[in-house]
Amino acid sequence: MIQVEGLTKYYGERAAIRDLSFTIEKGEVIGFLGLNGAGKSTTLKVLGCVLLPTSGKVLIDGYDVAKDPHEIRKRIGFLPDAPPLYDEMTVEGYLRFVAELRGVTTADVPARVADVMKKTSITDRKDDVIGSLSHGYRQRVGVAQAMVHNPRLLILDEPTGGLDPVQIVEMRELIRALKGEHTVLVSSHILSEISQICDRYLVIQQGEIIARGTEEDLSKLLGGAGVVEIDIKGPAQVAVEALKKVPGVKDVTVARLDDRLASLRVDTAEDVRGELVRALVQADIWVLRIDRGATRLENIFLKLTHGKEAA
Repeated sequence: MIQVEGLTKYYGERAAIRDLSFTIEKGEVIGFLGLNGAGKSTTLKVLGCVLLPTSGKVLIDGYDVAKDPHEIRKRIGFLPDAPPLYDEMTVEGYLRFVAELRGVTTADVPARVADVMKKTSITDRKDDVIGSLSHGYRQRVGVAQAMVHNPRLLILDEPTGGLDPVQIVEMRELIRALKGEHTVLVSSHILSEISQICDRYLVIQQGEIIARGTEEDLSKLLGGAGVVEIDIKGPAQVAVEALKKVPGVKDVTVARLDDRLASLRVDTAEDVRGELVRALVQADIWVLRIDRGATRLENIFLKLTHGKEAA
């Protein structure tokens, strides 16, 4: 779906991105990670045919962004960091307008608009003037406009920005539901959320790709698989001793202890969650929850970018 070779973009004498090369297959959900000023938004704007590259080659679904931007715009939905909204229009009127601009047939416009309003949970605000909406609802309208023409590729720059916790969960579920039917490239600073929806990641720093792959790939690059969190029922010390015997376990600590319930943190050199559960069951310990750790991707990201870039 996306093929990038040697992409470079200069603003005057400053290179915002330099020699980027990567590919994204159809149906993938890719997380695009980087600190503020790393070059994420510039890259997404080139892919979205908002900016022309200084040099390099970018193909979207086989079309060149420099030669065929109009063909590409038919196939992509783009949510920039500032949603392109018209404050004086109603939500439904604006989405109808965008659908017509995107080439949706007149007969299909009502159905497409109703579908994206339902998916983004803004149907009850369809008659509201956009200028009167909260930031969270404006963000939802921005996502809806990117989806209204049913594009093959969605480019979402910080789609959960400004959303409350409930809205973040809803947005996460929405993006997850797009997997397979659409290709999605999503940039976000809320790494605990992006870790639950993406197949793999591109990490950009100072305009260059410094790492790519799944969470496991990135973790192995740093020499470990991160932290596993386990809630158990049973003697904590027995559980700790059983887990320390599992090959690949580097350390086990008791994060919380309450009567016979405990939360354990397990540092591992590889993904051994299955072996951890087996060891606990064999030690007659009840496993109530096992998770890779809400901060796992944050830890990887911080290690990759630590000390090399300012916000």
